Order: sequence, then C-alpha cells, then structure tokens
Amino acid sequence: MQRITTTGRVNLSHLFWLRNLAIIGQLATIGVVQTYFGVHLPLPAMLMVIVLEIVFNALTWVRVLRARPETNFELLGQLWVDLGALSALLFLSGGTTNPFVSLYLPSLAIAAAVLPWHLMIWLAAFAVACYAALGFDSVPLNMDNPANLFDYYRTGMWVNFMVSVGLTAWFVARMSNALRQRDAALGEAQAHLLRDERAVALGVQAATVAHEMGTPLSTIAMLAEELRDAARADPGLARYEADLKVLEEQMTLCTSALARLRSRASAPASRQPVGDWLDTFVEHWRLRHPHVQFELLGARPSGVALDDTVAAGQILTILLDNAARASPHRVTLAARLSYNDRSAEQIEFEVCDDGPGIPAALRESLGAMPVDSTQGGHGVGLYLAFSAAVRLGGEIELSDVAPRGASAAVRAGSAANGHAAAASGQRAAERTAATPDSRPAGTPGRGTRAVLRLPVTHIAAPAASTNT
Repeated sequence: MQRITTTGRVNLSHLFWLRNLAIIGQLATIGVVQTYFGVHLPLPAMLMVIVLEIVFNALTWVRVLRARPETNFELLGQLWVDLGALSALLFLSGGTTNPFVSLYLPSLAIAAAVLPWHLMIWLAAFAVACYAALGFDSVPLNMDNPANLFDYYRTGMWVNFMVSVGLTAWFVARMSNALRQRDAALGEAQAHLLRDERAVALGVQAATVAHEMGTPLSTIAMLAEELRDAARADPGLARYEADLKVLEEQMTLCTSALARLRSRASAPASRQPVGDWLDTFVEHWRLRHPHVQFELLGARPSGVALDDTVAAGQILTILLDNAARASPHRVTLAARLSYNDRSAEQIEFEVCDDGPGIPAALRESLGAMPVDSTQGGHGVGLYLAFSAAVRLGGEIELSDVAPRGASAAVRAGSAANGHAAAASGQRAAERTAATPDSRPAGTPGRGTRAVLRLPVTHIAAPAASTNT
C-alpha cells in the first residue's frame, strides 16, 4: 500500500522544481531585457540574488532526499525565501513599476494550497509589506529610450500573465493529483482496517466457541472410548470398532486444533525449512481427511525456509479443505520454487481438485466478505484466507481454468507491495494463464487450482561432519 503521509514531501518537491523554473525564467528575462529592450540592470546585484537562490534550492533538494517528514514551518520558510528573492529582484528593477510585480499572486496562491490559514496570514502580510516597501523605494529602470517604456511594460505584463497562469495551473493540478492519490490510499487503508476488524471479530467468536466446545468434545471422546471398549466384548458392536477408532482420531484432531487456537494467539512466527515443515503438515492434514484421495506431487524444495509457517499452514489448510469438500476423490498438492514479478525467489504451493468450480454468482464476493456457498459453507474460511494473505502483503486471485473450473492464487510478499484482496480476483485470469498446471497428464481439465506463493529465505545446508 502506498504511504499516505507524504503530502509534505510532495509539496516540497514541487516547490523545488518550481524554483528551478523560476531561476531559469529570471535569467532568461534579464538576458532578453538587457539585450533587446535597452534596459541597463544592476547585473552584479541581481546575479548575486539568483546565485543565493540556486544555493538555497540545492539545500532544498538535499532536504527532499531525507526521510524525515517536512513540517508546515519548513514550507513557510521555503515560500518566505521565494517571496524575499522576488522582492529583491523587483527592488533592483523598478519596484512597483516592474510588470512582473504581480508574480506575488501565484506565490500566495501556492502558499494557500500548502499552508494552514494561520501561517498563510503571516506570509500574506509579508508580501503586502514587501509590496508597500517597493512603492516607497526601489532602483529605477535605466533605459536607452524611455519612449519604449510602454511597449516594455505591455510585453512584460503579457509574459507575466502567461507565467502566472502556467505556474498556478501546473502546481494546482499536481497538488490535486497528490490529494487524489492520498484519498485513494486512505480508502485502501480503511478497507484493510475494515477487513482486519471483521477478521478480529471472527477470531473472538472462534475463541469463544473453542472455549464452549471443550466440555462437549471431552464428553464425546469419553463416550467413544467407552463404546470401543464395549465393542471388544459385544459381537454386535464389533463391526463398528473401526468407525469408533476413526471417531476417536477425529476427536483428537478437534481437541488439538482447539489447543493450537489458544496457543497461536501469543505464539511468534515460526521459521522452518520447507521440506521438513511440509512433510509434517501433510501428515496432519491426511489425518483430518482420511477418506480423501490425496497425493503430494514432486520433490520438496530444499535450502529454503518459510518465515511464518503458522500463517502459511492456516492459508494452505483452508485451500486444501475447500478442495477436499469439492472433490474428495482427487486432491493434489505440489511445491516448487519460482520468481515473482520483481525477480525475487518465492515458493509456490499448488492445490488441484476436480470439483465443479466456483459459481459465477459467488466469484465477485468470495474473500471480500463471508458468503454462503452452494456446498453448505458460509465462506468464512476463504474470507480468513484473504485477510491472512493481505496481512502478509499478498493477494488471492480467483478465475476459471476450464469451462466448469476455477483457479485461486495467493501471493504473499512484503506488506508495502500488498494489494486489496477484493480487487485481486479481477486480475486472476492473467495470473492463471501464466501458471503451469502440475496435475498429471490425462486428468480432466476441470476443477479448482489454488496457488499459494510465499517469499522464502535461503538457509545454509548443514555442514557434513568428517572424522579424521
């Protein structure tokens, strides 16, 4: 997301470039007037003023390059120097009789656009005082032919009008664009905040439900254990022993999930090698879905680690659970290294299934808010996956990969380069077209493909020990 606190720096940068244009215009005007209008100006004094402007502008550029935000008093000082330099040049070239005296107005218009009113009043008072002082004392123009004074004045007024219009229009247009960008960034930040608030509310509800479910789950686990003991002695219950064993395993997974929910809230991010973590993750997921035909394709990436395996596991679990519900007869997972748009290395986890895909009616709202699905779900899991991806600086993309299929892509990078999750679905088709399909040849070209892309950290391979 773009920074929303750079308005001061934008203003100072604009003032720097405007001052460059003003210096060029001053030198050009002095040269033209001195050469073609027969006006003898005090060149040493005027050039000294312009040299001081150049030095001050160089210091301004150094200030623009610094990371510290500018203050309104700094902007006031910048404009104060500009008005002082303009007053000095006008004093040396006729004072209030100089046709360029109205250049005070665009300077004050710029000040009104960047300064609060109480500072603007001080700058306006300074401009009025300078104008009044020029009316009392100034260096008169020395012309070879005083009869050309009217032509000189009329030409100067025309040039002054064009310069004033150009400067005012350029600066106001640039400022309006900066304000629009700031408003857009604010809107995006508010959308992120709203999404985070919804996710926090869901998290609070989940914690409450986890607390309330503890006792019922313990009761069910105890009853399942008693039924298994009874099945060993009762031939009529013996045929249900395998089902009761699966029930106990599922209850163990439920209690473990509730324990993780209570512990992960305060647990720090966990960095682990991808290969080791992926094997453990897949083993736990298989226990949760024993009836799903699941296949882990390809080799595990080596030499890289994930900075936050907890968050990655949560997002990947949601994608795999959705795939298992849509297509229990076939779910595949593949992991591979790739490069993102900035040529940075990343890891891709690709989840494929042969389900019916995402209905068109749900495609626009999935991830932006919890929505009821055609399979009985409420869209909370996918909504949390979107929120987690945005928190990691990533995005989730959904698109069709076949007439009846869909594709979801999650990219997680730095938070500064994240995008709004609600808008990411509109760009999914381009991502999907560039993503290779890792499903085996000969499988039907339909279903959902979910690609989770995460930045990785290279880790040193363990040194081989040698015995001498």
